[in-house]
Amino acid sequence: MLNRTEFISTLRSGLKGLPENEIMDILYDYEEHFEIGLSKGKSEEEIARELGDPRNISKAYRVSSTISEAENNPSAKNLLKAILSAMALGIFNVIIVLGPFLLVVGLLFGLYTISLSFIVGGISAFFGTIIAPFFPYSIHIDVHPITAISFGIGLVSLGLLIGIGSFYLTKLLYQGAIKYLRWNIDIITK
Repeated sequence: MLNRTEFISTLRSGLKGLPENEIMDILYDYEEHFEIGLSKGKSEEEIARELGDPRNISKAYRVSSTISEAENNPSAKNLLKAILSAMALGIFNVIIVLGPFLLVVGLLFGLYTISLSFIVGGISAFFGTIIAPFFPYSIHIDVHPITAISFGIGLVSLGLLIGIGSFYLTKLLYQGAIKYLRWNIDIITK
């Protein structure tokens, strides 16, 4: 069983890598827990047992810091770091966090691919119709030029709309992932 000094020392070593002022605030809070517990007649070992494993506590703080970084500086790299940090808290998170996240990322990738395909196909239909008369030996498809040009413009427009929608879905996924990770950390640390 850990006493106060061992608990604080283990917690301090687990918090390495966080900003020093953050470490000092966290350690101050836990020192305060010990002071309050001692004033109520509890032993240091009892207080340490009630607080939990300092390695798990420090892990949760590091994950929380990584999530805050992803929240304050949105990027795919920061989100990935936050998800990997959350998965380090347990096998449950590997199954619950990583599986659905990869599924949604795959769907978004598919939407971006469809968007790009529609745009490229529309541009090809548009310009292919315009330059077709200059290539007499090309394959001739019996479609009126105005229909083909309209179809090309429609495909480009649809591709752009899908791309814009995918962009907003990506932002929504990012915000949702951060909120879920925050919720997950809150559940684990309670």
